Amino acid sequence: METVRFEEMGLSEEIQKAVRYMGFEEASPIQAKAIPAMISGIDLIGQAQTGTGKTAAFGIPLLEKVDPKLKKLQAIVLCPTRELAIQVADEIRNLSRYMHGIKVLPIYGGQDIVKQIRSLKSGTQIVIGTPGRVMDHMRRKTMKLDFVHTVVLDEADEMLNMGFREDIEFVLSGVPEERQTVLFSATMPKPIMEITKKFQNNAKVIKVTKKELTVPNIEQYYYDVKPKKKEEVLSRLLDIYSPRLSVVFCNTKKQVDLLVNALLGRGYFAAGLHGDMKQEQRDRVMQGFRTGKTEILVATDVAARGIDVDEVEAVFNYDLPQDIMYTVSVVPDAQDAKEEHFLSYQEKKFTNLKRSRDTARRRSMHRKFRH
Repeated sequence: METVRFEEMGLSEEIQKAVRYMGFEEASPIQAKAIPAMISGIDLIGQAQTGTGKTAAFGIPLLEKVDPKLKKLQAIVLCPTRELAIQVADEIRNLSRYMHGIKVLPIYGGQDIVKQIRSLKSGTQIVIGTPGRVMDHMRRKTMKLDFVHTVVLDEADEMLNMGFREDIEFVLSGVPEERQTVLFSATMPKPIMEITKKFQNNAKVIKVTKKELTVPNIEQYYYDVKPKKKEEVLSRLLDIYSPRLSVVFCNTKKQVDLLVNALLGRGYFAAGLHGDMKQEQRDRVMQGFRTGKTEILVATDVAARGIDVDEVEAVFNYDLPQDIMYTVSVVPDAQDAKEEHFLSYQEKKFTNLKRSRDTARRRSMHRKFRH
């Protein structure tokens, strides 16, 4: 595909200035196709993997369409997790840094709802939220929807996998019928197609597939390990590679807690992250990880979605996912790319990793602009 520069896309000077400030000149394939289509006002289905620039692909058109002078809610973006909602909100704020009067608010469970209500009343134009909390505000009538002209579903397949279908349909049924509905998803299972058929009008489909799902300077390894030996092998690998920061993925919350306690007992600076933790605890863990006070983050893959942390030098898959075939993607800026290590443990019962990519379970750490 021929490269497209942001300055050639007819964007406002404020957006172009923000993009230049963030160090980007050329649009990614999904951005080059989705931005003009979304600005035109049509419904849109974007199929692209994590790491292709989806956030800017819908964030830029949202900002082009929002009226800064109208202090009413105008756009809603639904995300599967709190962390991803926060990251997307930060990204859109960065893109709007030279636009005056734009207010972006992330809303999610675990945060004081009274503060959210106060912020919503203060003229928020763009809400980035998890389906459950958005639905909660709609039921409380603390979120006024009269001026909403755009709804975006980010990582729609993940939201469905997490059981949010009814919440999503509740939100889409409650916003004005005269709206633009945009959906981004890495896969297009039957439930996604049912939602598009019910809530979109003649949606344009944009599909961008990545030929390479790994960055060239990432080394990947797997080890055949008996379950009772995994803790010892992990410790040895941490000692050998001595990563500045590392992430360890586990399949269950219980395993996260067990492994954190084991690592702490061995003298490592480790902390856990999973869905049973209160938001204050999660924020405290992530702050420690970002500052380097915590060197090893042990997390379930759902809890870790949307993490945005520099200097991660190793990712360990302590458990293989239930779907067996999986993809891990870390997408640093090209100019910041450095050698990283991915290490997976293959228990004896897992003998064939080459299953259909349709059953892939994505474990992702999102970085910066190319979410």
